[in-house]
Amino acid sequence: MALREQADSLLRDAVLKGDVPGVVAMATDRDDAIYGGAFGVRALGDSADMTLDTVVWIASMTKAITGAAAMQLVEQGKLELDSPASRWVPALGKVEVLDGFDAQGQPKLRPPKRPITLRHLLTHTAGFAYEIWSEAIQRHQQAKGIPGITTCENAALGTPLLFDPGERWEYGINIDWAGKMVEAVSGQKLGEYLEDHLFEPLGMDSTAFKITPEMRRHLAKIHQRGDDGKLQPLDLELPQEPEFEMGGGGLYGTAGDYLKFVRMILNRGESDDGEPVLKPATVDLMCKNAMGENRVGLLKTAIPPLSHDAEFFPGMSKSWGLSFMINNETAPTGRPPGSLAWAGLANTYYWIDPKNGVGGVYLSQILPFADHKSLPLFFDFEKAVYDTMS
Repeated sequence: MALREQADSLLRDAVLKGDVPGVVAMATDRDDAIYGGAFGVRALGDSADMTLDTVVWIASMTKAITGAAAMQLVEQGKLELDSPASRWVPALGKVEVLDGFDAQGQPKLRPPKRPITLRHLLTHTAGFAYEIWSEAIQRHQQAKGIPGITTCENAALGTPLLFDPGERWEYGINIDWAGKMVEAVSGQKLGEYLEDHLFEPLGMDSTAFKITPEMRRHLAKIHQRGDDGKLQPLDLELPQEPEFEMGGGGLYGTAGDYLKFVRMILNRGESDDGEPVLKPATVDLMCKNAMGENRVGLLKTAIPPLSHDAEFFPGMSKSWGLSFMINNETAPTGRPPGSLAWAGLANTYYWIDPKNGVGGVYLSQILPFADHKSLPLFFDFEKAVYDTMS
């Protein structure tokens, strides 16, 4: 069965069964899209259809883009992977390690054994965490009156480390700090830098932190799945005048735009027009394990409405490059070792396979993360791409 027939069938069936309100999925080789399909509606109770140009909150799919921006500046000698990050963002020199709580419920803090580096931030080994997957961080936030990360308030970055930098992998606010480093050395707001150095060169004209009027006309709503399995649309949107632009999860965009970023990585730094965005050697470095013997583990939920317990391919060894997860073994979908991937909180997913020169993007808008219907549908779509490759 051809990819068009197989992918259309599984995505359409998922919508008809009510598994997802709407979905956009696209796949590409190094030259161009090889599949694009959109099914369902942008919001339950609304007649607007999902289309290939539907705009969604891509959330943590933002991380790879911010990572690429940081690596452009590493290329230019303006940032360094292994120097103390406090050289560029002094606040990172003041971050302490959480060592439990005292009898009054106040956090006990100590200085870290070594400084935080950009490498730590890009590999999620600095010690930072997200409150979604850490009760200790929630407790610290409550004790100190620190807002959650999606407020996009600078105060939200005032959480401590859970361990000394470099000791293990823990998913967290690292890339938000990397975005602060990009701003510090470029003299631009993160969104301005991304527009000038990534979005414009790649032709990504529907991706931004601030939802433009044109993007809003194509915007899908996020849905919450209740304990009964039913989906309800939410009026959930990131602050549109944020104190800081969230390099770890703030972007809105389209599948087609993100596919242009995927192709840039597949083409070792070249845009579709053949223009260099990153050097080939830089992309090669980004695609290699950059955290030594550390491995990616389970994200254990601490806020069940926002995320299930989440891990891609449990039991399989996974490393982290300079802003991507890397599977070290062949995945059940057909994805080979050395492929790159990650996701966004509202069940958006992508993968990049440099070996075969293919990649894909899957966009739904559902909470909690690792949704029991949407995540398997992504895997089914990916498997269809591999099953139909000649």
